Amino acid sequence: MLSNVMAELFARDLDRVKQEISLYSDEALLWSVRGAVSNSPGNLCLHIIGNLNHFVGAVLGGSDYIRQRDREFNDKNVPRFEMLTALDATKLTLDNVLSGLSAEQLEQDYPIELFGKPMTTSWFLVHLHSHLNYHLGQINYHRRLIQA
Repeated sequence: MLSNVMAELFARDLDRVKQEISLYSDEALLWSVRGAVSNSPGNLCLHIIGNLNHFVGAVLGGSDYIRQRDREFNDKNVPRFEMLTALDATKLTLDNVLSGLSAEQLEQDYPIELFGKPMTTSWFLVHLHSHLNYHLGQINYHRRLIQA
């Protein structure tokens, strides 16, 4: 079932985010930006956590998570261990929510209309996974450039 596949892919790629964040030799580099790059890896990590906890945890799973999107991009110097712990908690939330979705629920419209049109929950989950991987690639590229 797609929900199991999505849970597995999200878990794999959240672990990759954890690995990238852990590979920074100096924790301060997680908050560095240069030139036209305005989002630090630390802020991208916070954004991934907030995005998934909101759209999957709260909207689909009914958690009490309250998203503070501005903080995802404005908070600085959040300790690495806090981000790694939050990534683990996010992975658990996604596994719990996605494992409980039926095939029928996946084909229903996602509860919130985004992008100016209705979309199925399955379509939006694929979008969220693509979004996660977009930012994972940014973090990876930043780490390799900054530590070269």
